[in-house]
Amino acid sequence: MKADHKNILHRLKIARGQVDGLIKMVEDDRYCIDISTQLLAVIAALKSINKDVLAAHLHHCVLSSLNANNEKDSEDKINEIAAIIEKLSK
Repeated sequence: MKADHKNILHRLKIARGQVDGLIKMVEDDRYCIDISTQLLAVIAALKSINKDVLAAHLHHCVLSSLNANNEKDSEDKINEIAAIIEKLSK
């Protein structure tokens, strides 16, 4: 994921700023629908970041493991992906 590290980090910092904004909105007793709208924006941003983190994992870690013909490590990587897919489907 090293090649994508800078982009992911930048986007996470933006999401953190959005969460800080949400905290201020709640502290300022802003309209609930406005807060909910911002929450949905943060959730969408985090989902998009997660998608890219997982894609980077597949392209780097998993592919590297498969290319190394390390059966145990490859099986572990596949099981990790299966577990993440299970969590995403809930």
